[in-house]
Amino acid sequence: MRILFLFDALAARLPAHPAVLTVSALAREALLALTAEETDTGGRAPEAVDRLHAVVVDELTAAPEQPLRLPEPADDRLRALTAILYADPANQQTLAVLGARVGATERTLSRLFGQELRMSFHQWRTQLRVHHALTRLAAGKSVTDTALASGWSNPTSFIEAFAALVGETPGRYRNR
Repeated sequence: MRILFLFDALAARLPAHPAVLTVSALAREALLALTAEETDTGGRAPEAVDRLHAVVVDELTAAPEQPLRLPEPADDRLRALTAILYADPANQQTLAVLGARVGATERTLSRLFGQELRMSFHQWRTQLRVHHALTRLAAGKSVTDTALASGWSNPTSFIEAFAALVGETPGRYRNR
């Protein structure tokens, strides 16, 4: 993960909400150059740094937004439930069982997922598991190990869910 601070004029061109964007090779290299640990600017002239910032923003504004945004709840019961699942994405407990753990009924939690997060519990948990899988795959873990560690009962269902959200198979993602 890299953090890049931008002037307001450049930042205003980016989405106003948290977003997952596919980063081009050019944007990736510019981000790496701007966030290198050696120095703040890597010895570049301020004008060159400004141009690199502009390149990053140009690339990001053209990048497709991925449907991987994982909204965070405000309700304390939902926050407690999502904390359980963040700690163990492979958790197979039903919404009713998780509800009993956090002091809410399945019906209440289903309603809150729809109202606050604009998705069902199943959709949210699937996206959480795909987020977890992205990290494991980027670390070089196998598709099968990632599927099981992320909560899928078999690699086939994992591959289908992953490809539907990310747009490519987990194997391709890992190799890239």
